[in-house]
Amino acid sequence: MRKLTQHTGRERAPRPERTGWRAVLHAVNLGVSVGLVFLIGGLALILIVVPKTTGSTPLTVLTQSMEPKLPPGTLLIVRPTPVDDIHVGDVVTYQIVSGQPAVISHRVVSITSSSTGSKTFVLKGDNNAAPDSNPVAPAQIRGTLWYSIPKLGYVNQLVNGSRTWLIPALAGALLAYGAVMVVLGIVTAVRRRRLRAAGLRPARGRRARRR
Repeated sequence: MRKLTQHTGRERAPRPERTGWRAVLHAVNLGVSVGLVFLIGGLALILIVVPKTTGSTPLTVLTQSMEPKLPPGTLLIVRPTPVDDIHVGDVVTYQIVSGQPAVISHRVVSITSSSTGSKTFVLKGDNNAAPDSNPVAPAQIRGTLWYSIPKLGYVNQLVNGSRTWLIPALAGALLAYGAVMVVLGIVTAVRRRRLRAAGLRPARGRRARRR
């Protein structure tokens, strides 16, 4: 007569090496997932949340005119600034042609005030030999540099480029994945503790043998 018996934790202890590798792989997977959550969250905060809540504009340096401090690929966060608060030495973003979207970010080298009280600004790229050809009127100014982060300008090009839906959708998917992995990790750890407290080991599939 054939009898089926099920293997339990009391009959055979798990192999230490397999258990160790599984634990390492699980920890790595969990760490990567949590890291992705923090990375995407940080990028979303810098590139989307902060600019939107402060009225600032994220821009990307595309030329070498502001090297070495602001090389190509640098992320610039430009915030609106009253004209009277702009001083020599500030990095200002201005429209090349008033009302047009194309902009330049250069440093103020001089300010001229007319008898009527209006101001014009002379700007120059740190890496340029001469100032910009035309003085800048207040109406052209978009704001002054708030802070900059090297290399993140390329990410900004993707996030705030023509496919504005793509990165937020990807970020949402990664955040959801990371959250699921964290929850599953916690549930698995709690389940294992309960099984060990009961004197059992986690099941890896039931097997039968013949007698």
